[in-house]
Amino acid sequence: MRRFYAFYFDAAKIALQSIFAHKLRAFLTLIGIIIGVASVVLVGASISGLNTYVVDKISKILGTNHFMIARMAHTGRMTDEEWQKMDRRNKRLDWDDLDWLQHQCSVCKDVGAAADSRQDLHYGDQDLYSTDIAGVTANIADIEDKTIVEGRFILPHEVEHSAYVCVIGMDVKEKFFQGVDPIGKTLKINQLPMTIVGVEEKRGTMFGQTLDNNAYIPLSTYQQMFGRRQSLQLHGKAATSEEFGATLEQARVAMRNRHKLHGNDEDDFGLVNVDEVNNQVGQFTGAIAGVVVPITAISLIVGGIVVMNIMLVSVTERTFEIGLRKAVGARRSHILVQFLIESAALSAFGGVFGLILASGIAWLIGATTAVPMTITAVYVVLSLLVSGGIGIIAGIYPAYKAARLDPIIALTKN
Repeated sequence: MRRFYAFYFDAAKIALQSIFAHKLRAFLTLIGIIIGVASVVLVGASISGLNTYVVDKISKILGTNHFMIARMAHTGRMTDEEWQKMDRRNKRLDWDDLDWLQHQCSVCKDVGAAADSRQDLHYGDQDLYSTDIAGVTANIADIEDKTIVEGRFILPHEVEHSAYVCVIGMDVKEKFFQGVDPIGKTLKINQLPMTIVGVEEKRGTMFGQTLDNNAYIPLSTYQQMFGRRQSLQLHGKAATSEEFGATLEQARVAMRNRHKLHGNDEDDFGLVNVDEVNNQVGQFTGAIAGVVVPITAISLIVGGIVVMNIMLVSVTERTFEIGLRKAVGARRSHILVQFLIESAALSAFGGVFGLILASGIAWLIGATTAVPMTITAVYVVLSLLVSGGIGIIAGIYPAYKAARLDPIIALTKN
């Protein structure tokens, strides 16, 4: 066993000596590996970061353990025929549906309702256009995990009595009340005065679209202003993630019973849940990874070809050394292993430098954009294994060529 370890230690020592004896040549050889590893790692980090970014934004919009039942709710792609069929089949949802679901969904932690449209806001001589106005029940803040940083959210008695109050998003505050406390101020929605009672935490942007140009008003007030014919969105929340599946199924069955659906009858309502949306995001980013990663991996193949070429040059330069080692008793396997270790070590150095380069670029992107760049331990291990593996594959032919050299002929090449 000592001889075994001593042999590999000596082979590794000779390989490192050969690499460091030609530092510039080794570095230029590794540029392909460095760029290839950095590209693959950055693509993986970008896709992971994009997935994290979108899921985080969805959680800020919808909260966690949350589902929505609406007349035309759906996830994923839908054909025109499917949309038209849903439009003909699905029923409008109203307060009676909300009452039914609140009483029939016993495992639901909470059930609320909302409706929304886009309107212009006015304060003094200033205007803010196309603001998302949501009429909501008082428990929507808990269902969607909203954070109120100033004042409070809408109260139950304000919904019962159709109060003219509102909670505004951060864009509305920054537009009308820069440096001023907005609580108690009055702005106009659809030409009606609304007293501001709260400000929602800033949620940022998603794909360039702001999530903060919004305002919440009592759902009863909303229906007085915009009519009662608009279908409601019913929002529910499970107590825990473990109970989410059972909660979702009970809510679905309750609505089917409400609409007197039997057996194989299709649902006449749409159902969307946060988990399903997150899965759609994961499938989307996974599809991107499936296309982009193999393309970026081509640069690793190019780097491997360069490593093979430089190892062939190294074999030619060290023909006399190979012949001498064979003359004093080195076997073909010894020569083969020595050159494989050298090519693997050379590529592994490229993997390390590629990882360092990727980490620097990822940090720069993360510091200058909203998308987080996440390089996990998996990327670190894969970068070293892949680069080392490419080195071994690229070094097989040069090592085989070196191992088959005739020692007598090799000694005459000095």
